[in-house]
Amino acid sequence: MVEEQKGTLYLCATPIGNLEDITLRALRILREADLIAAEDTRHTRKLLSHFEIHTPLTSYHRHNCKKKGEYLLDLVSSGKNIALVSDAGMPGVSDPGSELVSEAVKNGCAVIPVPGASAAVTALVASGLPTDSFVFVGFLPTAKKARADKLKELSSLRWTMIFYEAPHRIKETLALLLKALGSRPAAAARELTKLHEEVIRGTLEELVEHFNLVEPRGEFTLVVAGSTEPESRSGRETDWMHIGAAAHVAILEAEGMDRKKAIQEVARLRGLPKKDVYRSVVEDKETR
Repeated sequence: MVEEQKGTLYLCATPIGNLEDITLRALRILREADLIAAEDTRHTRKLLSHFEIHTPLTSYHRHNCKKKGEYLLDLVSSGKNIALVSDAGMPGVSDPGSELVSEAVKNGCAVIPVPGASAAVTALVASGLPTDSFVFVGFLPTAKKARADKLKELSSLRWTMIFYEAPHRIKETLALLLKALGSRPAAAARELTKLHEEVIRGTLEELVEHFNLVEPRGEFTLVVAGSTEPESRSGRETDWMHIGAAAHVAILEAEGMDRKKAIQEVARLRGLPKKDVYRSVVEDKETR
């Protein structure tokens, strides 16, 4: 018995603003696919209509991704070619497409990216900030504690950071970034590749002041410089994330720092109360 040949899941980038963002290859794949799975069928239908593409369309978004994902995987497994698209940019970035890709890979299906426009990279290269090392953060968590934890994690990162944000939350997010990261260089890119494209560059403090005067409009991509503060001496010489607080204090003491300052520094780096670090030092001494 001949095994039925599986189809392919194509990840097609779509325009982030200007319809000319789309590639010739993406247009061909969208025309040749058996089905297009879209984050918002109404939005994608306008794109397809503009380019006179008549491929059948189905929805795939965060509210139906589990059930619809199983359906799409069954189609690919049976030999159909599916093109996955998001509303803008590469599917799988800040949308549930990554879950479908993961399941497709597990099931031995072919996954082929069809690259194109990306708001994150477009904003990064236009920001004027370092591009040699960067991290895509996307949308910050909405839960207060999770958001605070994420900002704390990012505060000492030395790489350029890229965030997505909606216009009605941009003021709050900029204020949170300023409080957590300090007034470091940043850029706010809005309406990328559209008629009213704008990149506002300055410090986080200056961006906060700008949007207190100017009402924000359009979807935003924020690019923020990494930390320029010197790493602690122990941070250069050992990965302190994999040692206990007491051992961390001992390293700083060995480098000439007095115990009180060493405890303060370890508490700061690890985000712990000083009394907890002190207690770990005392307990470690008692067990020797």
